[in-house]
Amino acid sequence: MNYPLPDFEQKICPPEALAARLDTMPRPLVFTNGCFDILHRGHVTYLAQARALGQALIVALNTDASVRRQGKGDDRPVNALENRAAVMAALACVDLVTWFDSDTPADLIGLVRPDVLVKGGDWTPDRIVGSREVLARGGQVHSIPFLHATSTTATLARIRDTQGR
Repeated sequence: MNYPLPDFEQKICPPEALAARLDTMPRPLVFTNGCFDILHRGHVTYLAQARALGQALIVALNTDASVRRQGKGDDRPVNALENRAAVMAALACVDLVTWFDSDTPADLIGLVRPDVLVKGGDWTPDRIVGSREVLARGGQVHSIPFLHATSTTATLARIRDTQGR
């Protein structure tokens, strides 16, 4: 039997098709970005909080090459972009998933023109790429504090530690 692709696959949008999809998205539109390599409780809490700031949430993922340039380790990302995109798209709080290959999402933010720009608590609003432009258009910029002491780096360290025993 052939099973249809899950509906969430429709949320995955290549950057070159993004402009056509933006007109169909309700406003206010929230934008965030990151690697989201190994999804954990901190990520899903943050994403749900970000989505609550508007009517739709776009998540832009770093490509694999972009993640490697961030210096997170030679073995990162653990999960390839297509897998990270599918997992992200499966979350109910995420309305659209796209990606960027540059070191920052500045060009993508310029294209999307979000009403709300969001990053995690380790980013102060003045350091969030695109914050000046969003604020100049009358939008909002939020740095959402961490509620859970979790991180992909710490998770991988625990995995590596148990493998060395």
